Amino acid sequence: MENLTITVGDVMQRELFQHAELIAGEKGVDRDIKWTHILEMEAFDSFINGGELILTTGSKINFESAEGVPQVDKLIERGVAGLCIEQGPHFNQMDDKILKLAQKHDFPIIVFKKTVRFVDITQDIHTLIINNHHTQLQNLHSLSKELDELSLEPNGIIKILKKVYTHFKKRVILVTDESELYYYPLKDKVHAENILSLIDAESKNENHASVILDGKAYTVFSIKGLGHSWGHLYFQQNPDDIDEFSFSLLDRATLAIAQVLLRNRTIEERKQNLEGDLVKKLIHEESYDASMAQKFLPFPAENLYYRLIIIEKKSISRTIRGEESEETKLAQAMFIRKLFNQFGFTPAISVNINNIIVISSFYKNKENNEHDANFKLLAEAILHSHNEDIIKGKECYVSASSLNQDYTLLSDCYREANEVTHLKKSGVVNDVLYYENLGAFHVLTKMDQSDLQSLINTYLGPLLEFEKKTKNSNLLLTLSVYLETMGSKKETSDRLYIVRQTLYYRLEKISGLLGKDYLEPANRQAIELAINANKLLNKKV
Repeated sequence: MENLTITVGDVMQRELFQHAELIAGEKGVDRDIKWTHILEMEAFDSFINGGELILTTGSKINFESAEGVPQVDKLIERGVAGLCIEQGPHFNQMDDKILKLAQKHDFPIIVFKKTVRFVDITQDIHTLIINNHHTQLQNLHSLSKELDELSLEPNGIIKILKKVYTHFKKRVILVTDESELYYYPLKDKVHAENILSLIDAESKNENHASVILDGKAYTVFSIKGLGHSWGHLYFQQNPDDIDEFSFSLLDRATLAIAQVLLRNRTIEERKQNLEGDLVKKLIHEESYDASMAQKFLPFPAENLYYRLIIIEKKSISRTIRGEESEETKLAQAMFIRKLFNQFGFTPAISVNINNIIVISSFYKNKENNEHDANFKLLAEAILHSHNEDIIKGKECYVSASSLNQDYTLLSDCYREANEVTHLKKSGVVNDVLYYENLGAFHVLTKMDQSDLQSLINTYLGPLLEFEKKTKNSNLLLTLSVYLETMGSKKETSDRLYIVRQTLYYRLEKISGLLGKDYLEPANRQAIELAINANKLLNKKV
């Protein structure tokens, strides 16, 4: 955007400055003027913000002697654009020390040889600034509209980059989140490919950051949409040298690019409706087209594994229907696919209004078991995500089946993940992610209510009866924590926030109710099983 700001050099060309002379700081004529300020006071600190063109008669500042040096130095420190002084009864000739100070800091000092009306200068410059800003806003709106139109054309991204390059005459490079490379001018292919190989996580994540790539300074602009970054634009100029209006134009260019990327992804996701149908057929053991399975599931191999993941909302949604529902599901599918890909998994996704089912496949490296840690990081990322229009992680349960290779077992995996979700919803377990980590609940969930009650009565009956009579619920909790801590009295008392003597009393009471041999291996295992059965029975939904 040409002539984005008004400079000291610009106002020197105005008619009101025809009898003005620049006596110092000629190298500072490119300083930007944000406003004008008439200064006729000694204590002016609180009235200066920086960028002002100061107009004065010199009535309160002695410019004719070294006494004025501190005040001029203070103006320079405050970032004033320049100083205009009217020759007259208060000022005739500038002191040499002040001139040397101005020359040293390239601080423009302008002297009016004839009397001028400061109000006329103020009005003229302020009108110029306001009109200039209005013009630039019109230009910005026009260019934004043009960028939006380019985003709708074939090869829209390249056309947007070309427009940016044509306007600024600066190299521009785009790297998408899938490492797709776009650049302009097109002859800079080698440089752009070098930059792609040099980009690291830090330079990709910080918006408006300054980075040095292939020996050149670039400013980073994030391409954002739906709460995620879809890529980064690299503009060959240091951010300190980019003015406010240019930043605005570049931000609008990134928005236009985001629209192209999101539209392309949306088209792809709409094609994935068949994928959702396939996932549903697999988990419900319905017949399906084998060619579709080959399209959406990774090619079978000895080292190909998968888990079935269920992301279920804690509350049932009844408010979103029709087209809005489809758009929400589409946004969720895009979000989840990006997240799974980020952690190295190939997802096949079925999105329903209240849950998302994902067949998460990966090729397991014998020398590396990162997949388990990555699954946990993935679950954490989902639970900590927060977008009102997509997924609010704190309102979801994330559960995973056991690890499998055979896709014909998907119905079993679906049952396993549902079982983990069921136990989470009932409050029996909280931190369990994998089905194989349910422990005793593998057995207990397969028992009917009468069998569970029989187990509880056999191994915990006396203790529960005592608590019921005395209305004291401390013993079962104490026993549970004592067994969880492997019999550590210190850790048990710490977790229960009780003194050691209180714990000894409770343990003695427990021993009297359950028998002195309750910690023998066989009895202990049965008691632990009964404690979990009691949890399950009391919280069963």
